[in-house]
Amino acid sequence: MAGGSGSQEQWSSTWAFLLAAVGFAVGMGNIWRFPYQLGENGGAAFLILYLACAFAIGLPLLITEISMGRRGAASASASVRNVAAEIGASTKWGFIGTLGIFCAYIILTYYTVLSGWTLDYFVKSATGAFAGADAETTGTMFADLLGNPWILMFWNTVVHVMIVIVISHGIQSGLERAVKILMPALFGAIAIMVIYGIFAGDMGSTLRFLLEPDFSKLSFGALMAAIGQAFFSIGIGMGSLIVFGAYMPKNFSIPRCSAYVIFMDTGVALMAGFAIFPLVFAYGLDPSGGAGLIFQTLPLAFGQMPGGQLFGSIFFVLLIAAALSSCLGLAEGVTNWLDEHMNIPRKKGVLWVSGTAWIVGIASILGFSAWKDGWAELGLLYWIPSYAGKDIFDTLDTLAANNLLLIGGALSAIFFGWLVPKALKLDEMNVEDGKFFAFWRFMIRFVIPPTLVVALAMGITE
Repeated sequence: MAGGSGSQEQWSSTWAFLLAAVGFAVGMGNIWRFPYQLGENGGAAFLILYLACAFAIGLPLLITEISMGRRGAASASASVRNVAAEIGASTKWGFIGTLGIFCAYIILTYYTVLSGWTLDYFVKSATGAFAGADAETTGTMFADLLGNPWILMFWNTVVHVMIVIVISHGIQSGLERAVKILMPALFGAIAIMVIYGIFAGDMGSTLRFLLEPDFSKLSFGALMAAIGQAFFSIGIGMGSLIVFGAYMPKNFSIPRCSAYVIFMDTGVALMAGFAIFPLVFAYGLDPSGGAGLIFQTLPLAFGQMPGGQLFGSIFFVLLIAAALSSCLGLAEGVTNWLDEHMNIPRKKGVLWVSGTAWIVGIASILGFSAWKDGWAELGLLYWIPSYAGKDIFDTLDTLAANNLLLIGGALSAIFFGWLVPKALKLDEMNVEDGKFFAFWRFMIRFVIPPTLVVALAMGITE
């Protein structure tokens, strides 16, 4: 392939690409955020809304990013720049890819910290720490973890070591081999938990909670929530999917692969709901507990149920697989950028990526304890309503997920939708000039950019 050395390898098969793309997309947001958003926003009504957003907004943007990557055959920024040069547009459009890589790097710095929580809780579950625990005990356990920077730094280091080992081996020997293990483990763990929930949990309440529509709960806020969930869950705007496209052989169907990714990503989220909520309802827990649902309330359920030590361990293995696969996708995009733009070889590049992300991660870790009051006193970004009162971890998450991703997605839609000639788009997408292409072109030009601008404004002002 053309481009930098980072883009010379290719996926060995469509299945390998799908595992990597789904592994990158599926994260803890699928495991806990999507199910409780269903409950808060009308159950099946929100599910219908989310699916509409995923396929009307997520699918066109996913096709766009992968197409730009395969056409540009390089890192995220160089791929966009190569496409711009081919059509005679300004190469400054490469900023889209650079913004995505910057966003991916920010997410990596705190996502590895979050991944460390799952490792700690796996050890706790496997050693029986949840046995007989009550709500106060599990709440204290989570607070003690956040207040202990040393144990958080240890687990953050373990996560980065795993990233370095996998990414340094390249695409087929490293990332592809890892996702072939992680993703089946993820699906297997969810399936076991769903089966267990059928027999030991309250599946009737779960079906009503997740699938009975309550359209009275739908609102403009629910629409924005659905757009945000689709955007972040699929992984658009981070540059990594452009890089994944650069590794894609020409005979792969981009629209078909993109649709599969969205189906599988949504399927994992729904299965997670059917795995989690039978236990939540069976033990009278709060179904809208967010992050606390996993790290505070579910350990209570695992501590009370028969076989809880085993099934709790399986559940946190599921979280480890989801979190680590996303970390690998983020790190791959940044490492590829360093390889191409700064001529830093892959093995040294991933050390730079993980090493600096580890250092920034320390700030997030200390922001839970030693730096918490000091960060609040600084009041950085206090004039933006959505940043008020946030710690370092939440500030980075808001900056990346609520702001930068939407900016990158809107710019990608404008560039590929308006500037790239129709013939080039048809050729790269390998589709006919028919109804599907007309739908994609209409959405990418007239619907997605203004929608993302409105979502960005809402995310800043709320």
